Amino acid sequence: MSLSSPSLDTLFTWIRTESPTHDRAGVNMMMDLVVAQMQDAPVAVERVAGGQGLGDVLVLRAGPQTSAPGVLVMSHLDTVHPVGTVEAELPLRVEGDRLYGPGIYDMKGGAWFALEAFKDVARRGSAARPMVFLVTPDEEIGSPITRPMIEELGRRSAAVLVTEPARDGGQIVTARKGVGRFDVHVEGRPAHAGSRHKDGRNAVYEAARQILAIEALTDYGRGITTTVGMVSGGTAVNTIPQHCRFPVDLRVETVADGEAVTAAILGLKPSSPDFRLTVTGGMNRPPYERSEATSRLFDNARSLAAEIGFDLVSAPRVGGGSDGNFTAALGIPTLDGLGIDGDGAHTLQEYGLISSIAPRQKLMTRLLETLC
Repeated sequence: MSLSSPSLDTLFTWIRTESPTHDRAGVNMMMDLVVAQMQDAPVAVERVAGGQGLGDVLVLRAGPQTSAPGVLVMSHLDTVHPVGTVEAELPLRVEGDRLYGPGIYDMKGGAWFALEAFKDVARRGSAARPMVFLVTPDEEIGSPITRPMIEELGRRSAAVLVTEPARDGGQIVTARKGVGRFDVHVEGRPAHAGSRHKDGRNAVYEAARQILAIEALTDYGRGITTTVGMVSGGTAVNTIPQHCRFPVDLRVETVADGEAVTAAILGLKPSSPDFRLTVTGGMNRPPYERSEATSRLFDNARSLAAEIGFDLVSAPRVGGGSDGNFTAALGIPTLDGLGIDGDGAHTLQEYGLISSIAPRQKLMTRLLETLC
């Protein structure tokens, strides 16, 4: 794919169309671009209005009109970068083989070429099974509005293909950790820090005790990590703080560990009756464990990649979650990391490798044509 390619110009437009999750207008502009992309192809387009102030959802259908389980492709078009990033901290630019821009790696590059593959297969009528492409607006915040749809479509599918970015030189993803999210609120007793210090009960101090207990749940040997990355509390430097709040990130490899650590976090107790502790949350993405069926799906994909001319390698279990966690947990063979190669997801150094687009688009095409 050359720098003068009209297709690459289209991808540039995608990157310029900034779409952070909570910018409904920006996300819907991306959905408009997808609808336009499918106009001249035999693809049925269903647009579902987003809830909770989020963008819309697209369900694209093509291929044989049969009742057989189909192939589900999933991409999200929301990003983490705020509007204005492309004009300032992460401008759209090409440096050698690297295409820089917000969301190019995670995951507009992969979504764009997968949609091109989907359209081409639909035009040729060469799909082995019914095809469904789910385009979502909320993956970066845990898919709160689309999870039921993902699971419903997943149950009707023989295989699921996810266009999250490739890892570490193009590796595919066949297993991910599960993700839990919790919110902790500590309430103490306010007092003047000078004249009434002993009357106060410092909520920040109590939160620190609780954070130590939460971080101590990390067990690298079992693949369990707990992280408190933000803390908010207090009202003034000379006031004993009454309130302190912080979120907790949990990553686990197994369902059992998810249940155990969730129980431990939800069961936290204050160090004394003078404090009130409220903990809410739970697992929002189940672990994506590599099954025998997913291994067979990977072997098939690796054979197709070899025919195309590149070696497809499976990455070790990945720490980040994706919508593939939901379908894999249902026992549906799921391949993830089928998107663009590159690096820098969620950072101001995010880039995709232009040279990875054509071969990985061919792989998506062949998967849609051969999965039976």
